[in-house]
Order: sequence, then C-alpha cells, then structure tokens
Amino acid sequence: MKLRNRFIVIGALVALSIFYLYPREQTIRERGQDGVMRDVVVTRVPLKRGLDLQGGMHLALELDEEKRVSTDPERDIELALTVLRKRIDEFGVAEPLIQKSGEDRIVVELAGITDPARAKGIVQKSAFLEFRITDESGALDKSLPTIDRTLRSLGVQAGPGARPSAVQQLLGGDTAATGDTAAVDTGPGVLSTLISPGSLPGEYVVPETAYPRVDSMLAIPEVQRVLPRGVVLRWGSAPVSQGVNAVRPLYVLEDRPIITGTSLVDAAAQLDPMTNGPIVVFELDRSGGRRFGAETGRHVGDYMAILLDGLVQGQPPVIQSRIDRRGQITLYNRTLQEAQDLALTLKAGALPVPLKIVEERQVGASLGQDAIRSGVEAGIIGTVFVILIMIGYYRLAGVLAVCALGFYVVFTLGALAMMGSTLTLPGLAGLVLSIGIAVDANVLIFERIREELALGKTVGLSVDEGFRHAMSAIVDSNVTTILTALFLFQFGTGPVRGFAVTLIIGVVASMITAIFVTRTFLLVWLQRRPTLQTLSI
Repeated sequence: MKLRNRFIVIGALVALSIFYLYPREQTIRERGQDGVMRDVVVTRVPLKRGLDLQGGMHLALELDEEKRVSTDPERDIELALTVLRKRIDEFGVAEPLIQKSGEDRIVVELAGITDPARAKGIVQKSAFLEFRITDESGALDKSLPTIDRTLRSLGVQAGPGARPSAVQQLLGGDTAATGDTAAVDTGPGVLSTLISPGSLPGEYVVPETAYPRVDSMLAIPEVQRVLPRGVVLRWGSAPVSQGVNAVRPLYVLEDRPIITGTSLVDAAAQLDPMTNGPIVVFELDRSGGRRFGAETGRHVGDYMAILLDGLVQGQPPVIQSRIDRRGQITLYNRTLQEAQDLALTLKAGALPVPLKIVEERQVGASLGQDAIRSGVEAGIIGTVFVILIMIGYYRLAGVLAVCALGFYVVFTLGALAMMGSTLTLPGLAGLVLSIGIAVDANVLIFERIREELALGKTVGLSVDEGFRHAMSAIVDSNVTTILTALFLFQFGTGPVRGFAVTLIIGVVASMITAIFVTRTFLLVWLQRRPTLQTLSI
C-alpha cells in the first residue's frame, strides 16, 4: 500500500475515534415532577462509567419459593428477567446490569442511583393488578357465627376468664388464666367484636391495633374452610381515620376478577384536574377492553375495588357508566412520584413470583472516584515504564513504537465509545494490561529486524522481512488471547465481561498499530533517508 493511502486510513480511524469520543448534546423526552412530558437537553458522555466507578446499587434477587404457584422455575426466572428489564428501562438507569446468575438468582446492578429505597421498591413490587366487584349479599355477615364458633373451638376467646391456649398465645389473645380449666366464652364471638360494617356494601373496618390479630385469625386453615363461598377477603392498602381512631378496611369481593393487569398495554401518571391529586391513567388491549366494557356495563351502580398485589387501593369507586379500554386509578394520600412508579411497574407487567433480596450492596461515589484515580495512576505508571523500556532498548525504533502507542489509546477508547461499552474497574485493568500487549508485537518485529540486519541485509529489506516473518507469531499470540477473552465474556459476570471486552478491543487495536501504524512510520523514515546503511534499533 502506498504511503498516501496509509495516511488516509490512519486519518480516517483517528477521525472516527474522535467522533465517538466527543461529548454530544441530545434532546430526550422526560416526565417532570408535575407529570408533564418535556424535551430536555442532556450531554451524553461517550464512555459511561460502571457501578464500581460512579457508585450505585448491587442487588441479588431470588424467587420467593413460599409464594410460588408455577411448577416451572426456569420459566419463572426468565419472565422475571424480562419484567425487570422493562421496569429498569422505564426507571431510566443508564447501562443497568440485569442478568441471571446460577439457576435461581438474578443480579441487578444500577449505577448512579440516588434513591436506593425507590429503586428497591420498583424492583421488588409484584404489580399484579385486579378489578373486582364488592359483595352485596352480606356473605360475611351470614358466616360470622360459624367463624366465631370455629375460633372458640380452637380456644380463641373474646372476653376474660379463659386460659390462653397455644393458638391464643400465638395470635395474641387477651384472655387470662383463672385456674386449671378454661371458662367457656358464652358472649359475642371474638371476630364479631373486632369487625364492624363500613360505609359501602362489602366493606368492614377493623381497629388498626387489632389488624394483625384479625389477619392471623383469618389465615387459620380451619377458619379458611368456613369462610363464605364465592367471595374473597382483601385488606385495604393503608389505614384510614374514623373519628379519632385509625381503622383498617376489610373488603369482601367476588372471587372472580372482572379483569387483571395482563390486559394492560399502557399506564401513565397524571394529576387529576379536579382534585389536583395523583392518578394513573391506563389503557387495555382490545380483548381486555371488550371484556372490561361488558362487565362494567353489567355492574353499573355497583362498587368496583382496584387491587394491586392483593391490597385494595383506596375506597372502591362506584361504576357510573360502562368503561371500555381507558380508565384511571385514583391514588389517595400518595405522591406523584409514587404514581409514576406504579405506572411504570404496571406498564412493565407483573412478576410471576415475588422476589426477595438475598444480597444488597451499595457503592459510594467516593469509592468510585478512588477507583478511577487508582486506575489512572496505574495506567500512567505502566505506560511510563513501557515508554522508558522501549526507547532505552530499541532507540529510534522504540520512539516510533511509542508514537504508535498514542494512536493505540485513541483507537481503543474510540472503539469502546462506539460500542457503547460501560467502563468498569476490571475494564480499566484490561486497558492497562493491553498497553503492555500493544508493544509486544513491536518487540517481536524489532527483534526479527535485528536478526535480518545481523545477516548483512539492507535496511529496507530487513524491515520488510522482519514484518513478514514476525506476522505468524503475532497472529498466534493475539488470537489465543482473544479466544481466552471470549470465554471470559461468555461465561463471566458483569465485571469479568467488562475486562474481556476491553482486552479484546485492546488486542485488535494493538495489532493495527503494531502492524500498520508502526510500519508506516518506519517507511516514512526510510523514504526520507534512502541512503541509510543501518537502523537505530
């Protein structure tokens, strides 16, 4: 190749690298705190920093086996991965790491997180949405006497005078022992004294202080068997004020939901123009819209509870007319940010099985700055040593190799930016290591040129022979390094993959600079001195 063409190729590679390394402004649409979408101009940094360099959150998640319904764990973990990726993309974290680790664990790394509690809530929330009609038949009222008798037979008493049984002690019973035998409670049943009718059909209220005890009683298998058929009991998501007391709503709902969140195609947080409170506007798919419209049209005048993860959200609204594909969820006593989080989790879909955090680690920004400083210092020290050795041992040829090393750094960083790679601490280690690899090919070439010169050949012929005979050794060593890095990328986790990517790009860039750029510099030197009898090598 002619020198002119060589310079054109080198110039094109340098220009391409600088293009991708140059920070650029980009306009994106972003939802503000008031829920309105706006165009925001942001500066995109060409090389994004990973969790270990800018701080953030590391979570290890596992499926909650106690709440698993499916018998296919592999399908559950894949569905959970898909849902989490959608949620994190909506959340707006740059370059998140979400991947499977082992057979039953998911690793999530979120760099640059400023609100860890909010991120954990979004990751863990099941977001299972349901719409159910409240019961108007008084089914629970009719079953209360039977439930009370069942609890009494288990030793759970409403009033004093009975020895606490094991079940009573477990549930926090309030009876006291008065002797060796327990007195029989002939007064009102324990559940009847704690549950009061609410203001809506199918609504009951329980004192907030008694809420854990009532919830425990309703979970007893013997009580579950005598609960009314065709309905389910669901708690409200938060306590409400009733006079000076706090009470927890309990709703009796039809056991068959009229629709679930699987039919949801879109959800967005907004401010209600009437109340200025946060709402979530949702849209259903066609089949879901038809089913929802038919059910709501049949239940005009009835109350419909909106449930998220098994909890009723606010007071059930009355269905005033048929609702088709579009509707809204009113969030009482919630913030707009909570509405936005609910919208993005609903939009991403429900988790097949709840996730539990088995490992949590947070990396501070100061640690990231220390890591960057240490990595830069290591790179500078290593590069200085390489420069001194190359110039001290190979003289002029070493100077040309060091000049080519500058192009190597530009090519490597440009390729990382072009691929959108995230720079991690192991990636910095790979970059520093590849600086040494970058001159390894030059060492092979220069040693071969010295052998050819020792045989009495001319300088031009020695350079040509040196590059030609060293090529096979250079290719062999670099290919084996790339193969090793490919295995690291395929089977490694995030940090190991970062090291592998940087190493592969560095090796390819080193081959280009050693074989092409360094030879171009030598050819220019020889062309300027056609009568040169020996080479400073």
